[in-house]
Amino acid sequence: MKDKFVIKPKKTRSVTMTIRIDSEISDKLDELSLKSNRSRNELINMSLRYAFENLEFVDEPEDDNA
Repeated sequence: MKDKFVIKPKKTRSVTMTIRIDSEISDKLDELSLKSNRSRNELINMSLRYAFENLEFVDEPEDDNA
């Protein structure tokens, strides 16, 4: 008897999201993408992870006069 060809459901690891970013940031991402041989998507994910791991949330309203 032959081994069975087993297929399991794929785990969802990501979501597709549309965002708007400043053109300056887009240019920097493109430049870094070429230098690092990494995709813009990968760089954005790395940047967001870093930001979340290193952020400090201050529960105070921002002063508009600052």
